[in-house]
Amino acid sequence: MWGKKGNAMAFSNNHTLISRGTKVVGDLHFTGDLQIEGTVEGNIIADSGNDAKLVVAEKGSVQGEIRVPMVIINGNVTGNVFSSKHVELAAKAVVEGNVHYQLIEMIKGAQVNGSLVYSGAAGTKKLSGPESADESKADVKAVANT
Repeated sequence: MWGKKGNAMAFSNNHTLISRGTKVVGDLHFTGDLQIEGTVEGNIIADSGNDAKLVVAEKGSVQGEIRVPMVIINGNVTGNVFSSKHVELAAKAVVEGNVHYQLIEMIKGAQVNGSLVYSGAAGTKKLSGPESADESKADVKAVANT
């Protein structure tokens, strides 16, 4: 079973799951795909590469800063979100913090209690530096509530 060639393991493509009922305390660095259905109390940072993706599921919760190229949020995030590619805020997303984005998609029902900050074209700006005067900002109390 284990020694046979051609038998790929299920998690060979860098998929990580924080399941329901699991709580992680501390900063989390990852590559590949990370799905959070439990709770993370700490910063989430994608290590090298532009293909990392974070999914915060409906019952998932993050208390800390997120720095990931692609992020899909359908749960709760308390902290700033920095994305160099794509942010998707699904119907049950609640973000308490600023969202820095290159491309954003918001579904009806998503909430952002903070600012939406456009970060310009991909690769032209670092997400770790201070905000520049020419960035577009929109202060948002509740977005797409119905």
